[in-house]
Amino acid sequence: MVALTFPDGARREFPDNITGLDIAKGISPSLAKRTVAMAIDGVVTDLGDAIGRDAKIEFLTREDPRSLELIRHDAAHVLAEAVQSLWPGTQVTIGPVIDTGFFYDFARNEPFTPEDLPVIEKKMREIIARDKPFTKEIWSRDEAKRVFRDKGENFKVELVDAITEDQTLKIYKQGDWFDLCRGPHMTSTGKVGNAFKLTKVAGAYWRGDSNNPMLTRIYGTAFAKQDELDLYLKQIEEAEKRDHRKLGREMDLFHFQEEGPGTVFWHANGWTIFQEIVAYMRRRLRDDYKEVNAPQLLDKSLWETSGHWGWFRENMFKAQSAGDETKDERVFAIKPMNCPGHIQIFKHGLRSYRELPLRMAEFGMVHRYEPSGALHGLLRVRAFTQDDAHVFCTQEQMAEECLKINDLILSTYTDFGFEGDLTVKLSTRPERRVGSEEAWDHAEGIMHDVLKQIAGSSNRIKTAINPGEGAFYGPKFEYVLRDAIGRDWQCGTTQVDFNLPERFQAFYIAPDGSKQTPVMIHRAICGSMERFLGVVLEHYAGHLPLWLSPTQAMVTTITSDADDYASEVMAALRRAGLRTEIDLRNEKINYKVREHSLAKIPVLMVAGKKESAERTISIRRLGSDGQTVMGLDEAIAALVDEATPPDVKRMKKAQ
Repeated sequence: MVALTFPDGARREFPDNITGLDIAKGISPSLAKRTVAMAIDGVVTDLGDAIGRDAKIEFLTREDPRSLELIRHDAAHVLAEAVQSLWPGTQVTIGPVIDTGFFYDFARNEPFTPEDLPVIEKKMREIIARDKPFTKEIWSRDEAKRVFRDKGENFKVELVDAITEDQTLKIYKQGDWFDLCRGPHMTSTGKVGNAFKLTKVAGAYWRGDSNNPMLTRIYGTAFAKQDELDLYLKQIEEAEKRDHRKLGREMDLFHFQEEGPGTVFWHANGWTIFQEIVAYMRRRLRDDYKEVNAPQLLDKSLWETSGHWGWFRENMFKAQSAGDETKDERVFAIKPMNCPGHIQIFKHGLRSYRELPLRMAEFGMVHRYEPSGALHGLLRVRAFTQDDAHVFCTQEQMAEECLKINDLILSTYTDFGFEGDLTVKLSTRPERRVGSEEAWDHAEGIMHDVLKQIAGSSNRIKTAINPGEGAFYGPKFEYVLRDAIGRDWQCGTTQVDFNLPERFQAFYIAPDGSKQTPVMIHRAICGSMERFLGVVLEHYAGHLPLWLSPTQAMVTTITSDADDYASEVMAALRRAGLRTEIDLRNEKINYKVREHSLAKIPVLMVAGKKESAERTISIRRLGSDGQTVMGLDEAIAALVDEATPPDVKRMKKAQ
């Protein structure tokens, strides 16, 4: 007999190896009909699985949040069956669930096109309507390879070979169609429902290797309810309008090119925004942090000591002299992060406990390898600037420092207009890590306590645990902000590190004269400055607040009679510190308005004969059809106030 505990606390005994489906039927036929899967001790499994041990059991309906992954997984299988029924001879490869839905990769002589998607969707709906049950079979490797080879599914044969001997080889059937799969699945194809949509097609190399065949990837998404799908599709439509790459072209901010893959060519407008963000961060750090700068190239031995050479080498760029005259055979790495350099600065000279906490900040350019297929505008690059800082402190100071960092992160996000929900996730020890278990226990214990305090500090903060997602040297907090259209972005981090200072033999002199190893807290607020800028652009759809706008005002004329006055207006605006340009072209005013609106210039100051005579100015705001006429001095004063960064306003108000 097995003893099973239900969510309400009830505990009942059942025969060994009874299935979840039999238990559900025994409780209520309607429960069995509603249930699509079960969770055994929190692990989601097939409802038809046998239960051979005492455990906690939960029955999952389609509406359970945990079922969303099952809906999408099943939809991927339905997609694969639809494609093979429409185009016999197409090979299926892999079809995983991803954050936004699912995809399936197919091998076919003629790639699929967007025009094929409605046809495939129609076939999928037919398969879902047939409501065939998902059944699981365990096959031997030889049997699986023979069956897939006979079907011409050579990629599946390769996948079978890749499965280790200690893993069970599962085949899931839905009627006559079947696939190699780890599972779990819901009870039948009908449970997928009709709230799904195929979204796009793309090319993808088999196993992500450019030396392998090119496949066609079909993306899709699915939800439990139609209104959830509709909301998501609306968000996607809005996201396309806000795509920072599109905005970058319209606003003349940056570009990328093949000679520098994953590295940004900043144009003057984009670099202005970048520097405004950096200037903001510098002001916020001025009183508490010392800004430093560590070298770009450091000997391999330093990265071996830090552990990055062993744990992170595949993401690092190496460098050696290319000159024929040099005999220097040393191997250097272009830094992928700033922390080892900051430890060297800490170690340079004798440190006392009286200097702690010592906070070092750097806007350091780092380089990390990303596969070319993963590069995505500013959001995924190979060279980026971190608003990086490291706090060296005692163990007793660690919790207070984490809370100070939390306050700084929250106020920064608010200043940039992210005022909605924020999630703070504690990522705990990963499988591959350095340091003793005692040190990890201690660090995680403190961070759990800090997380409780963070959760209680604001109603807008939600907290979560990310098991196994910490850095190899310590646990970390991840700050996930939500943008204007409801998308989540992980930006800030706070990482506690007992290991790197010890590996580098960094120490301070304690009050009793002994040498003690400091705690090192790694923290970033924006994270990648490039990525953060991209997120800000999409959050505002390019309609940046005045203090961030590269051109804050454009002075333009209706007729050439006002050219002299317009030049005077521009000079006055520039003297007031506003980033101002002038447009004296002999073009119609409506043409100028359209052009500058496309470039997302927030304020157009239009001068004509009347304005020139009365020393006024007509103001048009981006996104508005109306205009306001103001006296020139009054208009300049209002714009100066609006263009003042939020942190500077707070400082002036406090004085």
